[in-house]
Amino acid sequence: MQKPKNMFLHKLIIVLGVVAPLVGTVYAITLLWNRLVSWNDIVIMLGMYFLTGLGITIGYHRMLTHRSFEPHPVVKFIFLALGSMAVQGPAYSWAAVHIKHHAHTDEDGDPHSPLEGFFHAHVGWLFLNGLYVTGDYGKWLKKDRMVMFFNRTFLFWVVLGYVIPYLLGGWTAVLWGGLVRTFLNNHITWSVNSVCHVFGSRMFTTKDMSRNHWLVGLLAFGEGWHNNHHAFPRAAFHGMRWWQLDASALVIRLLERIGLAQKVWRVPQEKFQARLASNPSSISLAAVEEPVA
Repeated sequence: MQKPKNMFLHKLIIVLGVVAPLVGTVYAITLLWNRLVSWNDIVIMLGMYFLTGLGITIGYHRMLTHRSFEPHPVVKFIFLALGSMAVQGPAYSWAAVHIKHHAHTDEDGDPHSPLEGFFHAHVGWLFLNGLYVTGDYGKWLKKDRMVMFFNRTFLFWVVLGYVIPYLLGGWTAVLWGGLVRTFLNNHITWSVNSVCHVFGSRMFTTKDMSRNHWLVGLLAFGEGWHNNHHAFPRAAFHGMRWWQLDASALVIRLLERIGLAQKVWRVPQEKFQARLASNPSSISLAAVEEPVA
């Protein structure tokens, strides 16, 4: 097993990203049961959930890992900052792990393969130094100065992700907008690795076990249309039907419209129809629906 070069950072990510949010959420539930929570705390939690969630789905995933679009430098900075605040690991490590996942999906070498069990795919892989079993994957990112800056300053952004709720609402806001938000955000993200490789439907025929799950799609801002993503990994838009809600795609479209995102990668119509036709259960849809562009 490959050991982390920085064992302290690895253990800290486990504590701040897995253990502390769980403890904080259990405590928050007791406060909620006794009605000791304010609407201000809930609003801060939802706001931080939305922003840091987009930091993962747009920043770490579609922008950094798959290069689905070219962002304005300010946009890139903001999304990498928000992604770092999500406490899912440094930017390079996260991207490299995901690149490796696509190279070995649901087989030996997949960092979070469901073949090792549902718990392993969900969160167990993190305890096995999963964030650091990256090899040479995504090595071009090491030449990106902004990415490596965020890699070096990762802990600063994690702390900032808790300072902001404190400034907005005090310690109860830290509990809800920090710990509970991290718990919800991370487990929803990890559900893409676990739930969306076990449960759901398959719109496309792929060599892996990827599936579309509407609830994960809703809560993870479009990431739950996971089978679509594995069929077209570079696509900026994962929701490929009008009813497949993809909040991340809506934000990318907005950025494109105002000139802050360029070269947004869309699935060519002929490739879309060809892949759709390869799945017998989707042939009837191919004749009546166009992909969402």
